[in-house]
Amino acid sequence: MNMFSSKEMPSPSSLFSAYASMAASMMLFRSMANELIPHPVRGYLLCTIRYIFKTHSPQLTLVIEESNGISRNQVYEAAEIYLCTKISSNTERIRVSKSPKGKNLTIRLEKGEKLVDFYEGIQLKWRFVCAESQQNNRNDPFSPPRSEKRYFELTFHKQHREKVLDCYVPYILERANEMKDEERVLKMYTLNSNPYDGIKWEPINLEHPATFETLAMDQELKNAVIDDLNRFVRRKEFYKKVGRAWKRGYLLYGPPGTGKSSLVAAMANYLKFDVYDLQLTNIFRESDLRNLLLGTANRSILVIEDIDCSVDFPDRQHTDGRKQHQVQLTLSGLLNFIDGLWSSCGDERIIIFTTNHKERLDPALLRPGRMDMHIHMSYCTYHGFKLLASNYLGIYNHHHLYGEIEDLLKETEVTPAHVAEELMKNEDVDTALEGLVKLLKRKKLEGDECEAEAEKKTAAKRQKLGSNTRNL
Repeated sequence: MNMFSSKEMPSPSSLFSAYASMAASMMLFRSMANELIPHPVRGYLLCTIRYIFKTHSPQLTLVIEESNGISRNQVYEAAEIYLCTKISSNTERIRVSKSPKGKNLTIRLEKGEKLVDFYEGIQLKWRFVCAESQQNNRNDPFSPPRSEKRYFELTFHKQHREKVLDCYVPYILERANEMKDEERVLKMYTLNSNPYDGIKWEPINLEHPATFETLAMDQELKNAVIDDLNRFVRRKEFYKKVGRAWKRGYLLYGPPGTGKSSLVAAMANYLKFDVYDLQLTNIFRESDLRNLLLGTANRSILVIEDIDCSVDFPDRQHTDGRKQHQVQLTLSGLLNFIDGLWSSCGDERIIIFTTNHKERLDPALLRPGRMDMHIHMSYCTYHGFKLLASNYLGIYNHHHLYGEIEDLLKETEVTPAHVAEELMKNEDVDTALEGLVKLLKRKKLEGDECEAEAEKKTAAKRQKLGSNTRNL
């Protein structure tokens, strides 16, 4: 039996009339509401209605982006390292890489991949998101692409918000630091100029073998440098108490070939600090310098080599196509980043200047607080020679030529690099040392000739001055 008879069913025309009448009423009501209710009140009412009828999710998602403004996001870096230990057989795509001299494979999540982690009974869902590069102007095929944006999404139940932020995220940071220390490969960062992204740091593995044990350097000075480094790294609370940025400045000066670069490498290997090689000749604006310095990580060494050749900023010009632009980088700007307010943007950092001519430096670079320790890299001493002989020739005891070499080293100026080059010429101990003796004798003869020539010039000047005095 039908619930409604055919006579009781409304006709299509009546349904349409009812719909039209209701639509007209709604339009009239909307028109009256727009006239009678102010716009801010209408917006508030709409938001309230949407909020009431919105389906609320019990899940909370944290977005962890790769960069934090102009600096790297430490949480992102830690998550990238930590999550490689959580990759399981359920993961479908992973990125695998290996450096030429690396010991182990580097495994990372591929974009779009998900995994689940558990922390104290809390389920945490991770997802790696990588936005595809897009052109700024889709109508122009030659427009430069925008840089790729990468970030992690961490999703969990809202009731665990405090636990995740206060315990789980710090745990990831700590665990990532432990993993980096266990498999730490030192990096050297150099400048890479890109027409789209500007000047950025580009890392390569730092595999310089120099250590304090192999460095041909005066032993007392070497011990002083080691003691200063040890004192620096353990005094975090002291720097904070006295109100100073946790940094240390060194000036390495001396003739070429005396081991300044080797000392930098030895310091990096000793402290396990990455090295940032800053070439000021490639920087033309203080904004670029600021971005680069803020991009350096903690526990790092910033090296500015041949500072005497780089501080004459106003005379430099930058050619961009057909235009020439005056360089906007100044010495005062550099000094402000070294020990001004910007120097406090980071901890446990070392700044090293090197120069072959200390006397050419602006006194502003040498004042206390900028270069805390001046290290003179001198010519090769007898102690340095014995260390080089043990390194290159395997001589650990006395040799019958040592006495003659010691006397010659006292009377000649030869760099450790020159001595090392001579010792590398032959694997036979006697032949190599005899070649070094010949080198030192030749250097001594050249030095005597130069000294004699200088004495002749001095005597001639004195004679000319005395003649002029008698004529007066």
